[in-house]
Amino acid sequence: MKRLRREGELPKQAVFSLKSKAVEDLLRKEGKSLKGNSRRTFMAQTVEAYGPGGQNWAERNLRWNRGTIRKGQQELNSGIPVYESFSNRGRKKAEEHFPNLLADIKDIVEPKCQTDPTFHTTRLYRPITAKVTRDLLIEDYGYDSATMPHLRTISRKLDALKYWPRKVTKSKPLKKIPETNDIFNQVHTIIAVRLTFLNVS
Repeated sequence: MKRLRREGELPKQAVFSLKSKAVEDLLRKEGKSLKGNSRRTFMAQTVEAYGPGGQNWAERNLRWNRGTIRKGQQELNSGIPVYESFSNRGRKKAEEHFPNLLADIKDIVEPKCQTDPTFHTTRLYRPITAKVTRDLLIEDYGYDSATMPHLRTISRKLDALKYWPRKVTKSKPLKKIPETNDIFNQVHTIIAVRLTFLNVS
């Protein structure tokens, strides 16, 4: 008995054409170029076009995730796309847990910072470490050491605020050049001649 084709199912010769290496490469490349609902819909349509065993074939040959394919098929059948809320996922920034953290770090570090002693840059250098900053936040600002951000986080916040870690050194004077003594001898000679001229007149 002849099997009836499902609605949307391609003829057998079309299914065989999907199995060619060139088509598989093209489908894989197209799948990677799409994002979100468009990608899932494309995957679902490809699997539907393949027919029975489409999910197995797509997972094995195209390296597509079966869960993503099923999600795409649900969206395709219902006509309602699923929009992910990526911004609400993952870990939140330390400032969201501790709203005053950056301001408190500034209060601690700013008075101790010094500008570049050579005046070649406008950078601010801090003589205190991230550990000292963290300890001061706990001691002076009442942060709890158990829930407080770790050293690496404090160090990143200091970098984000553009407080650069460096032992602050005073600007060193330029070294004496060999001609210095000759220059001063000439200056002294000129002054002596002028004083003599003034005394005579």
